[in-house]
Amino acid sequence: MDLDMLNMFVIAGGTLAIPILAFVASFLLWPSALIRIYYWYWRRALGMQVRYVSYDDYQFCYSYRGRPGYRPSILMLHGFSAHKDMWLSIVKFLPKNLHLICVDMPGHEGTTRSDLDDYSISGQVKRIHQFVECIKLNKKPFHLVGTSMGGNVAGVYAAQYPEDICSLTLICPAGLPSATDSKFIKQLRELQESKRIDRIPLIPSTPEEMAEMLKLCSYVRFKVPQQILQGLVDVRIPHNEFYRKLFLEIVDEKSRHSLHENMSKIKAPTQVIWGKQDQVLDVSGASVLAGAIPDCHVYILENCGHSVVVERPRKTANLILEFLALLHSIDNNKKQA
Repeated sequence: MDLDMLNMFVIAGGTLAIPILAFVASFLLWPSALIRIYYWYWRRALGMQVRYVSYDDYQFCYSYRGRPGYRPSILMLHGFSAHKDMWLSIVKFLPKNLHLICVDMPGHEGTTRSDLDDYSISGQVKRIHQFVECIKLNKKPFHLVGTSMGGNVAGVYAAQYPEDICSLTLICPAGLPSATDSKFIKQLRELQESKRIDRIPLIPSTPEEMAEMLKLCSYVRFKVPQQILQGLVDVRIPHNEFYRKLFLEIVDEKSRHSLHENMSKIKAPTQVIWGKQDQVLDVSGASVLAGAIPDCHVYILENCGHSVVVERPRKTANLILEFLALLHSIDNNKKQA
């Protein structure tokens, strides 16, 4: 092999080695940075663009894809301690010509966090309405999707601002009393009795606690490397004090059963999706909603826990699309009648 050929291989090897070493270093030393890069890349790949909008001195961060058209826009509200990117697994299976908006809930990720803000469910509903008005989303009724805490907010929003909503999807929503205590509710009771409420299972501070939280939220057992668990914890730790404050706010008497108190006011066609093996919020909540909302379609997913969006993204996306198609068909039939 001549010298020129040897030099070419050295240069090529060095060029390939740099990104590989960077990846390995990030994985071993800064796993949280790798997680952020991962979400950034996924947003780019799916065509989601991040924007900011302000209401007075309050800033909302959101991502979107597509433009308003003849089909309803879709606004998606994430759950407790999550962020707008949690919806990317579902966005992957939705048509690119749908107008999608995923907003960071009050105090989360890029949306303003203030000690003076009201983080009760009613306070969050007011903030989301401000966001909707800021981006003029309610020029035409839109489809609202919410999961867990975001499902509680979505349901109350639909009850309080019925003119904004054409239809609603609630995924394992919070805010309902249950005849059967979930594993999570039992854990909370034990913590309250032992006066260790600072050890909330949904607010991990170590990789081991993160692994336990994932087991609690998912029926599917994901094999997550220790370094990724560490990265997930590192991303969350700076926000844990806020998460504790928020959690105590939404389980307070003022917010605990907000959806239950408002569900009879929901007039929009409603879809309820729930994991049968949900250990955080018991699946019996689905029948509570079905009994109170006149036009309610319930789908119970087998072998699925609380993290429906992560465990069954394709199925969830298809259910939402089928629901919207059904409503569109009903509207067309009414017009022709």
